[in-house]
Amino acid sequence: MTSLDQAGSARWAALFGDLEAQARARSAAEADALVPELTRAEHATMKVADRFRAVVGGAVTVELLDGTPLRGVVREVADEWVLLQGVRPEPTGQHLVPLGAVVGVLGLARQAASATSRRDALGLGPALRTLQRDRVRVTVRTLGGTVSGRVARVGRDHLDVDLLDDRGARLVPFSALLVVSEAP
Repeated sequence: MTSLDQAGSARWAALFGDLEAQARARSAAEADALVPELTRAEHATMKVADRFRAVVGGAVTVELLDGTPLRGVVREVADEWVLLQGVRPEPTGQHLVPLGAVVGVLGLARQAASATSRRDALGLGPALRTLQRDRVRVTVRTLGGTVSGRVARVGRDHLDVDLLDDRGARLVPFSALLVVSEAP
């Protein structure tokens, strides 16, 4: 092989090497462009409950529809509610918060955790029926005020609270609930 042939081979090798490098760079750029799009698509599937599930055992501050903050440790989460264990200076009992009553949360991580059991799909009714069964004294807070008593009945979309001062019962639609807390 002559030096002219060697120079020609070297040029071809350099050309093919350059084309391969360009193809690798294009492929890497396309992959890099896909990452943000895939991240956005993943975020689009997250639910508020999934964000709470990712911090079970951690402290958060929940801002309710009436503007009041409620600080607590996340104990349980379902698709419609979160159960917080109050921490000082907040009341230290447990607080059942419908997710529809939440307007903001501090302390959630950026990641999410999906539901792991059928119980995660339980609505407010089953959680409130547990309070009814156990005859727990509760404080029920709505935008219209606060009542204390025991959960007497739980319907499909409401609960009845037997008032502690023997004034009868008060019906509270689930849509009006801000928080149901263990009464001190």
